[in-house]
Amino acid sequence: MFDKILIANRGAISCRIQRTLRNMNIASVAVYTEADAESRHVQEADEAVCLGEARASETYLSKEAVIDAAIKTGAQAIHPGYGFLSENIEFARACERAGIVFIGPTPEQIRLFGLKHSARQVAKGSGVPMLPGSGLLKNVRQALSEAKRIGFPVMLKSTAGGGGIGMQCCRTARELDEAFASVQRMGHSHFGDDGLFLEKFVERARHVEVQIFGDGGGRVVALGERDCSPQRRNQKVVEESPAPGLSDATRAAMQTTAVLLGEAVQYRSAGTVEYIYDPDTDAFYFLEMNTRLQVEHGVTEAITGVDLVEWMVRTAAGELDFLREFVYRPRGHAIQVRLYAEDPAKNFQPSSGLITQTEWPRHVRCDTWIESGVEVSPYYDPMLAKLIVQADSRSEALERMRGALKETVIGGIETNLDYLREVVADPVLDRGEQTTAWLNAFDYRGRGIEVLAAGTQTTVQDWPGRLGYWDVGVPPSGPFDELALRLGNRLLGNPDRAAGLEMTLSGATLRFRNPCQVVVCGADMAPMLDGEPVPCWQVIDIPAGGTLTFGAIVAGGCRTYLCFQGGLSVPEYLGSRSTFTLGGFGGHGGRALQTGDVLHVEKPQDAAMAGRVLSASMVPKYGDRYTVRVTHGPHGAPDFLTRGDLETFFETDWEVHYNSSRTGIRLTGPKPRWARSDGGEAGLHPSNIHDNAYAVGSVIFTGDMPIIVGPDGPSLGGFVCPAVIVKADLWKIGQLKAGDQVQFVPIEVEEAERLERRRHEAIRDLVSRPSPPPPVYRLPKVTVLDRLIAGDVPLAVTYRPSGEDNLLIEYGPDKLDLASRFRVQALMERLRAERHPAIRTLTPGIRSLQVHYDNLKMSRGRMCALLREAEHSLPAIDDMEVATRIVHLPLSWNDEQCRLAVEKYMQSVWADAPWCPDNLEFIRRINGLDSIEAVKRIVFDASYLVMGLGDVYLGA
Repeated sequence: MFDKILIANRGAISCRIQRTLRNMNIASVAVYTEADAESRHVQEADEAVCLGEARASETYLSKEAVIDAAIKTGAQAIHPGYGFLSENIEFARACERAGIVFIGPTPEQIRLFGLKHSARQVAKGSGVPMLPGSGLLKNVRQALSEAKRIGFPVMLKSTAGGGGIGMQCCRTARELDEAFASVQRMGHSHFGDDGLFLEKFVERARHVEVQIFGDGGGRVVALGERDCSPQRRNQKVVEESPAPGLSDATRAAMQTTAVLLGEAVQYRSAGTVEYIYDPDTDAFYFLEMNTRLQVEHGVTEAITGVDLVEWMVRTAAGELDFLREFVYRPRGHAIQVRLYAEDPAKNFQPSSGLITQTEWPRHVRCDTWIESGVEVSPYYDPMLAKLIVQADSRSEALERMRGALKETVIGGIETNLDYLREVVADPVLDRGEQTTAWLNAFDYRGRGIEVLAAGTQTTVQDWPGRLGYWDVGVPPSGPFDELALRLGNRLLGNPDRAAGLEMTLSGATLRFRNPCQVVVCGADMAPMLDGEPVPCWQVIDIPAGGTLTFGAIVAGGCRTYLCFQGGLSVPEYLGSRSTFTLGGFGGHGGRALQTGDVLHVEKPQDAAMAGRVLSASMVPKYGDRYTVRVTHGPHGAPDFLTRGDLETFFETDWEVHYNSSRTGIRLTGPKPRWARSDGGEAGLHPSNIHDNAYAVGSVIFTGDMPIIVGPDGPSLGGFVCPAVIVKADLWKIGQLKAGDQVQFVPIEVEEAERLERRRHEAIRDLVSRPSPPPPVYRLPKVTVLDRLIAGDVPLAVTYRPSGEDNLLIEYGPDKLDLASRFRVQALMERLRAERHPAIRTLTPGIRSLQVHYDNLKMSRGRMCALLREAEHSLPAIDDMEVATRIVHLPLSWNDEQCRLAVEKYMQSVWADAPWCPDNLEFIRRINGLDSIEAVKRIVFDASYLVMGLGDVYLGA
């Protein structure tokens, strides 16, 4: 028996063969391309060899590359699977010359049956019934003559064709004349052989095939037959065994003639004899012989209990006795369907992209190579998986398959899953009356919303976003203007968390395959339905086939939202459907929409009220000037900024910088004087501090420029934060665009909470509340809420406010100290263990911990008291143990992308920053080192202790 086998294939079949080899205690070697590097067949192999980039002709189809991989890894045999080199005569011969066992038929058997005209001759000599047909055709004139003799319709076929490629039905002489050259070219380009022949076309044909297996010494057995009639473009869609509706005599005759054909050539290994069956006459005719493992081999395994891959391996190793003991005794009924990455509503156009969700049915065999996080490339066959069910009867098997398809979920790209659900539910299949032409006329309408044009940065977002993960650097994301999305969903009667689209500056063009109710809200992008203007802020009926088009922003604002009745159907990631493009997860494929995407909508609970309109008093006002209310942040006067700096901050009309995005809104205006000359240990600039977890809406100074932290912004950084936008006004920053002006108005936290409650009530009831009088301008109070001094506790503690619902706890003096980090960890672990219902997120820094809590459930005073109480119960630092792990990461040096980032930083942020234009030279200089090489040596030789984790840097 072999010790190691190379699998010369990819995808589901490679995973399937690996499963058998593991059971046989044989090591597997996978081959792959760069496009397949994350595929399951690579991850699960004992060894893996990269053959190159994506082009199949230079990798999976390269005989030399595959054999070289086998030699280098010491593989004694190669299993070709199906497709690629599985029926390549020269490859089988090359394996023999290299001393590697080819697991399959002999090269001569592959040659004999690989050309359909020679296969017909062998079949005819073995007494297998033949369809009327021709030999190889010299030209179109001979084809027309032979067709006249055989009688139209005829099937024009490439002699080397396979897999449904290189064949065309011709019903008239004109169709044959027009098809001859194209089928000839197809045969030459796909198979390197332009030989053609004709066969009589059976109108109500069924495709029935017999699985055979031979030991190469004359012993051949039949393992039953399979019906593969449901086909699309001659590609099989549904396969089952035993074939329904056959008489016992016909079933036995098919198997007998298949065995005779195998015995005639002393066939070795697995093979399939394919027939055309005419149900009108109960007659069958030889179609072709496949000298490989079939895609549908699993249904035979399900009813026989045989592992055909194991049989192939054992035969190739010289074990032959097991075949003499086999007796065909089918067990019940088995059905298989093929899941493809294709869009049936777009003429089965292949699709590619990131798989964001996979859910497979329980207690059902699933041969697949995909899982969440795998990228489906456009370079190879689009088959994703095969589902195989087995039951005592055909009706039970069909019902089990319907249930299996209902349980299956594949998210991120378009698949034929819905199409398969409709096919297996069709009465034609239920009655066993399927033919090879049945699916050609199958009425599949398709569902979804086609993205004809994606617009600018169009993403899926839901409210309130992805909460609870800032401690590991994952921002909340969610709608930048939550008010617009929430009002739109409320008009539709959607749940608060229903996902919609966020469009920035210019919108998308969408075609609806099904009727749908929507609401357009936010900034006005002049929406048009089938060329006619439609209103915003009201429920609109979209008919099936309707096209909704958005243009550029007409007046004020920056973002428009499209809400769908029921909400968009995309997988939840970490509890949210929101897209985080920088992280590459959430939403549709973890990215902004692209032309060609297809969106789907959740099934709504009830129909929305068509024409329901938001009252004018509820519609937000968008313009180019915004007054935004803030509460004090953790850092202000007199420690960080001067009193004059704060006065200037609130008196200034700040202008929105062009380099703004969902991570943060940059503002231009006067530079602060600062209350200190530098950041001490934390950095050269007075805006630098060691660490600070940010709240969404925090106004932070990165250098002398204020930035408003957005929903995709950083969870942790090292910049001073003098103010935080109140939650009732956060929607406004989502509508800020370059050139807009913003003035900040300080209010007390109690007023901010009243505004927040009023906003929630207005959204719930869709009734506006009287606006409060504008607040009286006043500077914020002191930015320290409370302190515990060293001695009363091991380390001094400072409690600082950060908006209505965040508290920042700082330990010790403003210096790096491992004891401070341990104290942060102790408090975080204590609060997590208590699981207080008001606490939402705990974000640790180096010497600080930010507590995000529900301020409508717990007041700031009560939260401070809870934290003080917890502080006095923490363990001594010397008694603490903190869980750690060692991570090995690759490092690049003076990377091109780093240099590009510096260039962009100088262009748009701070041209004369001390670390520009050369970061490495700055590090050398500031550390007093002799050379850049000394910097490199220190960086690469060091082991690093990570004490804080942020996600997005706003400085670049």
